[in-house]
Amino acid sequence: MPLQSTLTMSTPAPLGERLRITEIFRSLQGEARAVGWPTVFVRLTGCPLRCTWCDTEYSFHGGEWRDIDDIVAEVVRHKTRHVCVTGGEPLAQKRCLDLLRRLCDAGLDVSLETSGALDVSQVDARVSRVVDVKAPGSGESARNRWANFDVLGAHDQIKFVLADRADYDWALDVLDRHALTARSEVLFSPVAGKLAARDLADWILADGRGVRMQVQLHKLLWGNEPGK
Repeated sequence: MPLQSTLTMSTPAPLGERLRITEIFRSLQGEARAVGWPTVFVRLTGCPLRCTWCDTEYSFHGGEWRDIDDIVAEVVRHKTRHVCVTGGEPLAQKRCLDLLRRLCDAGLDVSLETSGALDVSQVDARVSRVVDVKAPGSGESARNRWANFDVLGAHDQIKFVLADRADYDWALDVLDRHALTARSEVLFSPVAGKLAARDLADWILADGRGVRMQVQLHKLLWGNEPGK
């Protein structure tokens, strides 16, 4: 059942119960295990990373403070099973953990898109954590939190976004050193406009390392249009 906020406009929630939100919208999931499913996206504002290929720079600043009750109620109104909490880097706001828990409590199928630079161990176990491991081409590979791998399981996904062959070879080394395919589903994705999807497909087929290739469905359909 839809959650009803117990707060009114005249009695705003304390700041500790709020999150800064860039946008909430319904679209098709373009990546990971739920690709193609109608999904409600909750994009949190802010990110401590500055990846060279980032396509959501508009989420770094601005946004609107929203009460968590209000956020959950808006998501539920869409009557859509799948919800994805993304950014920016959503875990940069500590109340993101509360939002994830509340969305799960509402009976939704919840995923979290996170850079992997921050601790994911406290995320509700019902959430599918999609951890984006930063390759050297991102300019942020030094920020990877390798300890995150120790808490990931079959319910989670590990994603590498690759800009060139050097990134690909680096990802294979990480894959082997941490035995990632034994932990979680591993996704390789090309940076749009940097690495040809066909080249990445050929490398994956040649190497047979048990990874899944993905391309960004939403970009094929709508390009870089915000809110899609």
